Amino acid sequence: QVQLAESGGGLVQPGGSLRLSCAASGNFFSINAMGWYRQAPGKERELVADITSGSNTNYADSVKGRFTISRDNAKNTVYLQMNSLKPEDTSVYYCNAIIYSSSNWLSGMHYWGKGTLVTVSS
Repeated sequence: QVQLAESGGGLVQPGGSLRLSCAASGNFFSINAMGWYRQAPGKERELVADITSGSNTNYADSVKGRFTISRDNAKNTVYLQMNSLKPEDTSVYYCNAIIYSSSNWLSGMHYWGKGTLVTVSS
């Protein structure tokens, strides 16, 4: 059973920094793209950043220049370094990954973590 487990959320003051981590565990063949999404109360879930297996990255305009996504393929882990945090960054942050159970490309499935709360407030 494949699982994604996030960590690193918490309360931080405006202008502060946090680093989120998400580790994949279980029995699988490989991981393709990994990413971070967020969902604030009353709003739809939105993409924050994603990264391919070759480390090509993509960011939402609202976080460009402040957030950095990275991954450690040996540890099956993706990170989100968040700097210059703003109150509007307050959300539950979810990890997402496309994970293959075999070498067959049709075996790829999206997996989600349970989320970690980030609160930016003074």
